[in-house]
Amino acid sequence: MATANTPPIELGPADLLPRLKDQGYDAERVARRRRWVEQKTGAALEHVGACSWDTEQMRGNIENPIGVAQIPMGIAGPVLVQGRYAQGLFYVPMATTEGALIRSYERGMVALSKSGGVQVSIQADENQISPTFFFTDVHAARDFTEWLPGQLPHLREAAESTTRHGRLTGLHCYQMGRQVIVNLGYATGDAQGMNMIVKATEQACRWIERNYPHIRYFIFSGMCSEKRPSGYLLTRGKGKRVTAGAVVTHEALRLYLHCTARQLFEVWHSTMLGHLHANAVGYNAHYANGLTAIFIATGQDVANVVNAACGITYFELHEEGLFVSLTLPALTVATVGGGTGLPTPREALGIMGCAGSGKAKKFAEIVAAAVLGGEISMGAAITTGEFVAAHEHYGRNRPK
Repeated sequence: MATANTPPIELGPADLLPRLKDQGYDAERVARRRRWVEQKTGAALEHVGACSWDTEQMRGNIENPIGVAQIPMGIAGPVLVQGRYAQGLFYVPMATTEGALIRSYERGMVALSKSGGVQVSIQADENQISPTFFFTDVHAARDFTEWLPGQLPHLREAAESTTRHGRLTGLHCYQMGRQVIVNLGYATGDAQGMNMIVKATEQACRWIERNYPHIRYFIFSGMCSEKRPSGYLLTRGKGKRVTAGAVVTHEALRLYLHCTARQLFEVWHSTMLGHLHANAVGYNAHYANGLTAIFIATGQDVANVVNAACGITYFELHEEGLFVSLTLPALTVATVGGGTGLPTPREALGIMGCAGSGKAKKFAEIVAAAVLGGEISMGAAITTGEFVAAHEHYGRNRPK
């Protein structure tokens, strides 16, 4: 913003990004745009331009492409998963620039595997969107909440006319004054599906407009908590609700985590109190670390880490060691659509046997088991005093 002492900057045609036909996804036009940025800024973009696959495949994923961002990718594991959809040993690709992260997840996964593996359960699979409707007074809003549930078959027909994969599963009305938020739940198959259900919901809202007099709406209210943390996610959920649990044996705790069950339980208990004091949403050690690294590696919508990292880690003393578990009520992951079809993410998903249709629930189970490994490893590093030393050893980039 210009101030009294700073004249406004006027943008001329030469300052605007070049408008290339059809956004310019072919290699030649991507290179032209990149050269324009180099000339305009003086930056050298040699590595940004080093893309190993056909840039036409970026279409639908990005605008104004100039190349690629290359992030180091490592592998963690193995983690032994005992789920309904994922069964066996899995190696998990993770893309990150944080040293010590993959080593930490790896030792947690190995401790879980040496203890007999991780049991995983998916209890729900439903993405959410919540449009909001406006009325003249409280009674008019109430009348709408009484009318709408009976129209579900019509709403379902309208919504599902826009998609082959999405399915409207139900609705809940929440009245506040003369405003009504309507939460719509959708099954989205193997896609994350947010764009899909927004389009479907727009069609459903238009049906309501045609069949209910003098109504006005916004497509988003914010209640569904897409890419935002909230307590609503803990109870209502978003995407896949997944629980993972295991008993880490006394031997595995000693050999791989260098601590006792009681020591690790004490860290969980004390940091739980810290979370309460901070009024945190849920409790976890560092879900966002593992989720972000896996999301980047596998082409997920990385901003969904914000909602996916809302959950609860729980430890319980057990005669054989320590029972450890987590619940991720808003895990929005996909194996089709979005960035998952790009070459590098598809290869990463292929490492786990999760590329393509019919694999999203398997992928979700593996993710939950892997993230649980990170929870116990970080807790152990705190109780043994290894946390700083590990980052000093693995996490300092000291070029020779």
